[in-house]
Amino acid sequence: MDGGEEQTSGWGTPVAGEGEWAGWSLWVGGDPFEDHAGPFYFKMDPDGTPRCAFRAEKKHMNGGGFMHGGCIMTFADYCLFVIGREALNEMHAVTATFNGEFVGAVPLGALVECKGEIVRNARSMLFLRGLITTGADPVMSFSAVIKKTRPRS
Repeated sequence: MDGGEEQTSGWGTPVAGEGEWAGWSLWVGGDPFEDHAGPFYFKMDPDGTPRCAFRAEKKHMNGGGFMHGGCIMTFADYCLFVIGREALNEMHAVTATFNGEFVGAVPLGALVECKGEIVRNARSMLFLRGLITTGADPVMSFSAVIKKTRPRS
């Protein structure tokens, strides 16, 4: 890709063409709250594992100068749908349950990443877990259930 062009990933989402996020994909317009809170990015690692990431900006910080817990939880919810994307197979879905443990802090400017896995793909529910990190330091471990609702139209 050359300067600033957008290409499409296998999921039909724009891919950043240059800079820090070259090779990463971005969902825009599907969730106005995530658009406002992000931008959040994702890509597939060489082994096929989805990875999500974003850079901690001033708008993400709390009064103590670290990332607001609500921002971390919003990012975790975004990650659920990246991790579960292929298993959802074009189904609409919603987060049914979410459990998270804050185990670290995120300073301004840090690269925040998440990897996770599907624990079980049942008929109407998808069970997942993940870990959000900054470098080698864990920030939040989480587990959740996504409820499949209906096919996308």
